[in-house]
Amino acid sequence: MRRIFGLAIVVFGISTMALPAMAEVGLKAFEGVWEGTAISESNTSLNFALTSRDMDVEIRPTADRGFMINWRTLLRQDGEPGKPDEVVRETKRQYVPTENKKIWHATGKSDLLSGDTVSWAVLKGQKLTIYSVAMNKSGGYDMLVYDRTLTGLGMKLEFKALRNGNLRRTASGTLIRSGK
Repeated sequence: MRRIFGLAIVVFGISTMALPAMAEVGLKAFEGVWEGTAISESNTSLNFALTSRDMDVEIRPTADRGFMINWRTLLRQDGEPGKPDEVVRETKRQYVPTENKKIWHATGKSDLLSGDTVSWAVLKGQKLTIYSVAMNKSGGYDMLVYDRTLTGLGMKLEFKALRNGNLRRTASGTLIRSGK
């Protein structure tokens, strides 16, 4: 009986320690510059099925209760297997609030048929998710999903790239807030 009671106390203690991590946070908690690394898995390349990425993300508030996000990623996924090409990709977007205080939409053009990207952001708990959808050349769609979750030690990134619903690439990594 002592063993069961002791186990119950341990389980209760662990479960209550996890409660603060699930608390709802505001967008302000994501502000700043974050830097880190990720591992990417791809099912579209035999030579670069698993690659490393260096990345940084800057999130700043805007006057309209929205935010600006700028993310840069150093990719190593093309070239020769022993000596991959290094390419920096950078995306900068501004999001404005919707009537729902936890959803923002990207500013700018959003006509998929004209080649524009439609993007929106959702804040739930400690996770800021950014969705981006574009029509590809064959008339299907490409969707990118960036989950950025605050943790006790920084920010966890989970990335998914889909084409017509099929998973093409994932990346998972950790970022820490820099002094910038």
